[in-house]
Amino acid sequence: MAQIIDGKVISAKVRAEVAERAHAFRQKHGRPPGLEVVLVGDDPASQVYVRGKEKAALESGLGGRVQRLPAATSEHELLEVVAALNARDDIDGILVQFPVPSQIRQSRVIRAIDPAKDVDGLNPQNAGALASGEPALVPCTPRGCIRLLKEIGTPLAGARAVVVGRSNLVGKPIAQLLLNENATVTIAHSKTRELAALCRTADVLVAAIGRAKMLGEDFIKPGAVVIDVGMNRDENGKLCGDVDFAAASALASAITPVPGGVGPMTIAMLLENTVMAAEARLLAREER
Repeated sequence: MAQIIDGKVISAKVRAEVAERAHAFRQKHGRPPGLEVVLVGDDPASQVYVRGKEKAALESGLGGRVQRLPAATSEHELLEVVAALNARDDIDGILVQFPVPSQIRQSRVIRAIDPAKDVDGLNPQNAGALASGEPALVPCTPRGCIRLLKEIGTPLAGARAVVVGRSNLVGKPIAQLLLNENATVTIAHSKTRELAALCRTADVLVAAIGRAKMLGEDFIKPGAVVIDVGMNRDENGKLCGDVDFAAASALASAITPVPGGVGPMTIAMLLENTVMAAEARLLAREER
């Protein structure tokens, strides 16, 4: 039976580390690291996510707040809000909660955020830096996946890794992070031929394709470590991942559950990204 990779326990460890760094930052600079979350509209799931981020930030000693804007907010109005946050010295991290209403282009918002405050790691400047192996703010979920792998001592150098999914938020950045750890990485997706056979070659299998229980036992190499990023509802309305957990657990050496695996790490890494951004901004100022 596979080891269960407990994201709740590991995320609590990350949050404790963030709280220590936030306290040290406040002692040195007279203010806490500042995170500002912008929510446009009243999407129920987004409201839940934002409340969770706000609570976690306060518990970890971060400053900032949530700006809640009406659903009718125009793209120009939102970009003005982002520009104002870019200019504020007490704000180190900016996160616009996606999705945004249809009148707003997500790509325009991502490009408008100061890369030094882009704690979602989606600005093209940060994405390019990651691809070039340079320091950058990296999307939170992929960073959380790498932390999970390291916490359980997964050997990554030389490992064969397969990432199923090619999104800018998860698939592409986690592939790059695995490359940076000297893994041999293949990115697969829904159009990949003989996908199951390819996945069975993986020492580390990352599922981020967004289809409930798509990856069954014929996708799992015995002894593989499985990271399931998926968050779906099964036929009974129950939360489940992209991996058939019961089937995969019989073959894998370690696996993340859904819920309770990757999910808790995303907010924890958002907090860590905020502290990292605050420290980097102040260091850059001191070096000028």
